[in-house]
Amino acid sequence: MAGRTLETLPFDNSYARLPDAFYAKLNPTTFSSPSYLVSFNPAAAALIDLDPSEAKRPEFAGVFGGGMLAPGMDPLAMVYSGHQFGVYVPQLGDGRAILLGEVKSDRGDRWDLHLKGAGLTPFSRDGDGRAVLRSTIREYLCCVAMQGLGIPTTQALCIVGSDDKIYREQIETGAMLLRMAPSHVRFGTFEIFYYRKQHEELKVLADYVIDQHFPHLRLAGDRYGRFFAEVVERTAKLIAQWQAVGWAHGVMNTDNMSILGLTLDYGPFGFMDDYDAGFICNHSDHNGRYAFNQQPYIGLWNLSCLAQTLLPLAEKDVLKAGLDMYTPLFEQEYLKRMRAKLGLQEERAEDDELIRDFLGLLQESHADYTIVFRELGTFSSNPGAPNERLREHFLNRDRFDEWAARYGARVRGECSRDDERSVRMNEVNPRYVLRNYLAQTAIEKAQQKDFSEIERLLTLLQSPYSEHPGMESYAAPPPNWGKHLAVSCSS
Repeated sequence: MAGRTLETLPFDNSYARLPDAFYAKLNPTTFSSPSYLVSFNPAAAALIDLDPSEAKRPEFAGVFGGGMLAPGMDPLAMVYSGHQFGVYVPQLGDGRAILLGEVKSDRGDRWDLHLKGAGLTPFSRDGDGRAVLRSTIREYLCCVAMQGLGIPTTQALCIVGSDDKIYREQIETGAMLLRMAPSHVRFGTFEIFYYRKQHEELKVLADYVIDQHFPHLRLAGDRYGRFFAEVVERTAKLIAQWQAVGWAHGVMNTDNMSILGLTLDYGPFGFMDDYDAGFICNHSDHNGRYAFNQQPYIGLWNLSCLAQTLLPLAEKDVLKAGLDMYTPLFEQEYLKRMRAKLGLQEERAEDDELIRDFLGLLQESHADYTIVFRELGTFSSNPGAPNERLREHFLNRDRFDEWAARYGARVRGECSRDDERSVRMNEVNPRYVLRNYLAQTAIEKAQQKDFSEIERLLTLLQSPYSEHPGMESYAAPPPNWGKHLAVSCSS
């Protein structure tokens, strides 16, 4: 069967059929200067059965640069509120993004097409409704990186650029990002109707989300409590995956939390270089609320905000029971993933201490998180083996030797063969991650209309566990200039 064209994408805009209180209907605002395609992601296009040759048509940049609508689109800006840095903000909403519509794939999957940087909406507040090339490249590449790592995420179809001048910390060129997800409903979407005391709309929203995305709960008498419990589970497992891969979101406000447990709204994110449990990737986060080691707690805090909104629909005790599941679920998932990173196949009581001690060694030595875990796959479990390659990463070699002796004994205790363990570990410890300096290099080239580095990273990040001959430099520690790049909410 031939792939779909822009004209034959089948839209079924269920969100647009909700009451008017859920959105404002309006079209995107095109750029004042001509738009052009910066990058296109064929893997995302395949999710909606879009023929990749469509990206070569001038109409493609027209549609995803806000200049024209494809048949069946019903654009709207979604309304929501949220807790930002712990403070409730009564109304937020899509201030620079517009939901163009929902495409249903041949497999029956439903995908929102959400255009970020599409101009002013009624929810823009003091913003200009635009996005800059820098921020769209970062989000585009990180969507691909997270997908490659196997972490639930929104997808990114394309970037369309222009020569329009946009002011953030400085004057930059504008761009639009077309992102995709089964839903862009957030914790904050529930919050706005709860705090407005619009309990009927709250019920409509909950029923809609359950009907569309949790269909097995449609007829359950206790569906709201069970729905919340599933959101708790998805969120706990998502954040455990962030922690295991060494990734910080940067702005875990409730309006940036997906009701489906997806990584949503990439702003000042960061993959750690040198391991630092207190890593703060957002230079606007002066108090470290969203530091790396705070993310598990913030996940619980945000879920408690969501639980509050469901009080008109579910019993308090039921919601509390769902919330109480979070910490055990998170810890179980995190330990499972960290055991896998260490190549361990059996669960043992001492594993938590073994993991914590290794992270302590990384912290003390300012060792590179991604590189050291990848190299751990070369560990020889033979008693007395020097493991010099690994040893070089640590300042206190004696402490590493003590840990290595414990680890070696632990590995031998489950009769693990080094060659088989190495293969398993390389499947969960990435060789490549989207380090900030790699993204910055791609951005600087793109600002000169050279998009080749975006394409190179796109290929690399889609298979981060594999070796890519000739690309070894992309797995190296950052150069000095790339170690402490400042990233803010405008990123």
